[in-house]
Amino acid sequence: MSATTPTPADEDTPAWLALYHTPGIGGRSVLRLLHHFALAKDVLAADAAHLSALGLPKRTVEALKQPDWRAVDTDLAWLNSSGNHLLRLTDAAYPRLLAAIADPPPLLFVHGDADYLQQPMLAMVGSRNPSQAGQALAEDFAAFLGHCGLTICSGLATGIDAAAHRGALRSAAGTVAVTGTGLDRVYPAEHRQLAHQIADQGALVSEFAPGTPPLAANFPRRNRIISGLSVGTLVVEAALRSGSLITARQALEQGREVFAIPGSIHNPLARGCHALIRQGAKLVENGEHVLEELAPLLSVARAPEQPPSMHPGEPPAQASALAGDYRKLLDAMGYDPVAVDQLVQRSGLTPEEVSSMLLLLELEGRVHSSAGGRYIRAR
Repeated sequence: MSATTPTPADEDTPAWLALYHTPGIGGRSVLRLLHHFALAKDVLAADAAHLSALGLPKRTVEALKQPDWRAVDTDLAWLNSSGNHLLRLTDAAYPRLLAAIADPPPLLFVHGDADYLQQPMLAMVGSRNPSQAGQALAEDFAAFLGHCGLTICSGLATGIDAAAHRGALRSAAGTVAVTGTGLDRVYPAEHRQLAHQIADQGALVSEFAPGTPPLAANFPRRNRIISGLSVGTLVVEAALRSGSLITARQALEQGREVFAIPGSIHNPLARGCHALIRQGAKLVENGEHVLEELAPLLSVARAPEQPPSMHPGEPPAQASALAGDYRKLLDAMGYDPVAVDQLVQRSGLTPEEVSSMLLLLELEGRVHSSAGGRYIRAR
């Protein structure tokens, strides 16, 4: 990929930034204006009557005659730092799929390697409070699909987003994080190290200028960019009111594929995925199912040289070597969270035996403890 030198600003860049900071100017407005004016600076030089004749509101016209040059100077200072780039909607390097959505951002602020935005991408989203099994699943899917040539795109949020980024960083295809803040800050702050890793092996992207705080309204807006950059969106775990379903709905509106991983009917974090499947999302159980659907749309490897295992529904291979009682306990557990007293009843073992065996199985990574004192089998 390319080096991390900043994208040089040309003579029209300040005018683009001035348009960006003008109230009422969005992606489609910029395209309409540039259909009449050759350059952004020509828009600023036009008289008010000409701008009004193009259908711009009076407030927007007045703002265009008094640009916010202080904000522009702040943006230019950020752009002069190493690894920072600015992509304009009319640039050849602007992601083609994103430009095709109904409301593309007129500018993309990028930190890292902007060439990753030209790679085939899959969005991965899900709950901010997933189960341990869900996080492991997201990480494994991302690693497998990354080895197959798909760059994973997500939102740097806690939970499934972070797991998807971590899994993708295990592959050469890297990852792209779309943020709801300016790129001079990291939200949540606990992901600062993860953000640095993404910048080294991918890119951080935002439509928000440097200095933009983590306002609640920004995050639903950034979701359209996550889905818009990608050929499809995979939802790993999501409750019925999850913001991930907004991303999935936007992907459908953008004409992109939507995938969902099913779960237990007793798991509230699976209900959003089940609702998507009922509405027509593709049910997937492993990475190959995603590739089967996307193969006609792009060239991704179907068989990487040494792909990680991607059959999460199967028990670990080493489980077959367990002693009889441990095998019996795992079989009694199934794949849903289960309480200790239920395991005692199902297995016929004593409570002391079950507790001791669960401790050993957890230390070996074969089971995970979950909320309410329940245990779930590791995928």
